[in-house]
Formats: sequence, structure tokens, C-alpha cells
Amino acid sequence: MTDKTYAPEGTLIGTAENAACVSSLYGLERAMAQGRILEGIAVMCDCTEMSLQVDLGGIIGVIEREEAVYNHDGGEVKDIAIITRVGKPVCFKVIGIMRDGGNVRVRLSRRAAQAECMENFILRRRPGDIVPAKVTHLESFGAFVDIGCGIVSLLTVDCISVSRISHPSDRLFPGEQIMAVIKSIDAVSGRVYMTHRELLGTWEENAAMFAPTQTVSGIVRSIEPYGIFVELAPNLAGLAELREGVAVGDRCAVYIKSIVPNRMKIKLVIIDSHAEHVPRRMRYFIDTAAVDHLSYWRYSPPECAKCIETDFDAMEKSYL
Repeated sequence: MTDKTYAPEGTLIGTAENAACVSSLYGLERAMAQGRILEGIAVMCDCTEMSLQVDLGGIIGVIEREEAVYNHDGGEVKDIAIITRVGKPVCFKVIGIMRDGGNVRVRLSRRAAQAECMENFILRRRPGDIVPAKVTHLESFGAFVDIGCGIVSLLTVDCISVSRISHPSDRLFPGEQIMAVIKSIDAVSGRVYMTHRELLGTWEENAAMFAPTQTVSGIVRSIEPYGIFVELAPNLAGLAELREGVAVGDRCAVYIKSIVPNRMKIKLVIIDSHAEHVPRRMRYFIDTAAVDHLSYWRYSPPECAKCIETDFDAMEKSYL
């Protein structure tokens, strides 16, 4: 687990330690001497030089283009990666303070902060490690999440939950703080891939929250010729009989006919449905405050012939 030093961007900005450092020239000088990572709000981008200006409480700090983004593989930094930081928190290290009469210019480096995070935190993680993450943006194929100092990794749509979703926005939203699990790290390119479904419980853990003859709330996730899949929990879905007037995304009331562990089947009957979309709150079945690593996770019950699992130890061995 990481401390706040290498947490997702925006975590430090409200802390007393960060405020003390950015509120005075003395604090900035001390932070530079200590090599401390700080955060501030990027208030402007000079699109001629592609430099960012950061509000340091009355003093303006500047992140020059070459100091704006760290690329592990040395690739070119795209302008959009700099422009889109305006109005958002940015992490940085103070790398220079110049005085010219009464004027002070403070040089900052986001690249240096990210390089330290990559070296001291991310590259020391292994598959199965649980880390804080912040959703930055969503695409049809997955969610991009900040796992430390603005370093973004990919959480593919199939790894968000076992219950199928048509788009990551069915489960997540930009700016959301989540926990996620390291799936793989490419030490050459620096690319990191994440997973999330392992935190949302096994089939048995989710099914234990329900019982036959109950009528409960669900969300329609897909409509097939043979039935309608209704999500009861982020890692649990059941199959209902076809019913007219039901659409994907609808919230519905469903009657539970039966629960069959050896086939991972839950048979449902849709009682009613409506188009009101209410976000479903995710529940973690792992205490991430006490557990920071998973070696192995099996979703399917032992008596089920179908095996859905994640072997993090095997993933680690595959690229050691």
C-alpha cells in the first residue's frame, strides 16, 4: 500500500503539510531542499511555449513543457496531455527558485515527481497488489485510472466487474476514488494494467445476500433471445424470462425463483421495470485497509464445473 506521497493526483492538495509548503517562499525552498512532492492547481497553459502556470498562494510556479509529463519509454509528450491539466491539481517538485529584484520565478517539475513515483512505488508493485486509484476518463473499452502522481493505467471493461456492462460509465464516473488491483506491469514501456472485479466478491459471497421467494431490485444489463440478464450486484447477475417493454439500463423489481450454486444460476421473474437510472454503490468484500495483496481469487463455487479465477502469483511468475 502507498502513503499519500504517491497517491493519485489531487490527494495531497488539501493536506496541512502541502498547504504549509506552498503558502510561502520559505516553504517552497524547504520543499526543494527535501525533494518533496507537492500539489497545486494549474491555472493556465501558455499555448505558445506549452508551459503550465500553477497557483502557489500568491506566487506563480511554472512547469515548462519538458517538465510537464513523464514518459517511461521516452516517447513524445502530446500537447493535449498538458492542456487538459488546466483547472486540475498537478503534482510537482520544486526544481528552481530565481529572484530578479522583487520578482520571483519558481520552476516546477511534474515529470520529476512522476519519475520518482514510477521508480519508488509503481515498479516495485507486483500482480495482486491493491492500490488506491482515481478514475480520470472513460472509453468504450475501459476506464483510465490514476494510480499515483498522475500516472495513468488501464482498467479494461471486462475487468471492472464480473457482471457484464455495456460501457464503463455503467459502473464508474470520472473523478471517482476506487481501489484497484495491479494485474500486470511492463517494466520496459511502463504501462500498467489494472483489475477491479476481484474486490467485488465471489459468486457465493454475492448470492448469500439473496434468497428464493424474495423480490429485489436489479438493473437490466442485456436482452437475449432466450432471456434477460438482470444485475443484482456488481458481481452477480441472474436470468429472467423475456418480458415486453423492458430496455437495457432499466431498473426493475425481480422475483427470485431459484439459486443454483453448482451452475452459478439465478432464475428470476421481472415484476416491474422503469427507466429511472440510479447509480449502484459498489461494495468491496475485501477490507482494503487491512489487506493489500491478493495471491489468488476464485469467483466460481468449488462445486461448479466452470472455473472463473485470477491467479496473480502465476501472472507474476510469467514475466519474472
